[in-house]
This record gives sequence, structure tokens and C-alpha cells, in this order.
Amino acid sequence: MRKILVFIADGMADFEINLTCHLLSRYNWEIMTVAYDTSIITALSGLQYIPRSTISEISGDSGVDGIIIPGGFHYEQRPELTELIREYYRSGKLTAATCAGPQYLARAGLFERAHYTTTMTRDSHRELFSGSGDFPFPQDTYIENPVVRDGTVITAKGTAFIDFSVEILDYFGVFADQHEKRALAEQYQPSFSGISISS
Repeated sequence: MRKILVFIADGMADFEINLTCHLLSRYNWEIMTVAYDTSIITALSGLQYIPRSTISEISGDSGVDGIIIPGGFHYEQRPELTELIREYYRSGKLTAATCAGPQYLARAGLFERAHYTTTMTRDSHRELFSGSGDFPFPQDTYIENPVVRDGTVITAKGTAFIDFSVEILDYFGVFADQHEKRALAEQYQPSFSGISISS
């Protein structure tokens, strides 16, 4: 079974990666949650997660296909995570992040070459993540788009979690053609059809 890492941290926006994890599991990927330590993680949803491994324990595992990082209200970046991101990028493995999550890839230096997108602006970074240092994103490689895939790097805005999920599956070659890719995306596209009946 193939393996993919999902970095989890307190305050993560788990809705941004739940569909991704669901779909990868459907295609027989093993989802491995990793964190800096094995403490219980509380997401923005209030759901709690238990990391399967620490970043330090997983480093060097050649059986892992890449790492996915959600957004949310977390920003601490320890050297072991930075080095893991760089290691995966150098070895041609997937490095994917959504919403505010691309900040980790930015601090690891990936966007000096790779194009990207993010929900984070200078103002939102100043307001929410001032303790994380300077605004980490270079403007030269930024693309204003819901999802950007540049080689092994996939980034997305937080509201584009469906397209983010489908792009990751496409990266791994699960679709026979673009028609099959579009069909899956359309299956999950939200549409409001509720009715309210007052008596």
C-alpha cells in the first residue's frame, strides 16, 4: 500500500483535507498523520486527531509518496519539518498545501522556483501569523488561481478543497483521461438545493 503524510497541528482547518484523505484512501493510499509530537491535536472543527508518528520518526522513510499540509491557525515551523519538505521536493515527491498551509513550503524555499497560490495575504499574515516572522511568500512566482500545480508542488486556496483533492489524484495518475477527472470533480461540487418550510 502506498503512503502519504498529512501534517496535523492544533487549529488546522481539517475540512480542507478531509475529502483529499477520503479519496486517497479509496484509491488504497495509507494516510499517515504526523506532527511534532504525539499529543492529541484539536482542529478548528473541534474534532480531535492522534498523530501516528512524529516528523522526526518519519524522516527518511522511502515508502512515502509525499506530504499534504492543511491551512488553519497554526504556523510553528520546526527544522525537522522544513528539512522533510526540502527532502521530498529534492527527491521528486509530492509537496502539497492549501489555504495558509503553503507558508511552510514558502519558508522551505520551494517558491523560489515553483509557482503557487495561497489564501494568505500580507494583511491576513500580519493579523493572524505575526509571530511567525516576515511574510514568507515571494510575489514573482505567485499565481492568482484556485489551484496551482507546478511539477511536484500543488497549492490551493482553502475554498478550493475539491479541486485540490482532484488535482492530487490526477498527480498520482488515477484518472484514465480528463473526462474522468472532470466527472469526479463534478460529483463533489457543492450545490445548494435545500428548502425551508415555515408553518
